[in-house]
Amino acid sequence: MIYEVFLKRDGRDEFRHVGALDAADDELAMLSARECYVRRGEGDRLWVIQRTHILVDDGDLIAPNADKPHRHHSGEAVAQRRREARERA
Repeated sequence: MIYEVFLKRDGRDEFRHVGALDAADDELAMLSARECYVRRGEGDRLWVIQRTHILVDDGDLIAPNADKPHRHHSGEAVAQRRREARERA
């Protein structure tokens, strides 16, 4: 079975994908992930997930959100409004 491996450092960091491995069972997958990905203290928390358990959408699920660019911005519009408000004050 193929497993995907995620690591996280304690604190505010998020889990990040660090790789994949092939193992016969869950226990071997955990041991292999420990040996391959956390031998040098790269993370404090470990997730090992069977690839077959990852849910993948077919494209139709997220398509309605594709035309909403207002959800992704650099913050420049907010910064500009704040500058203008400070100048008026």
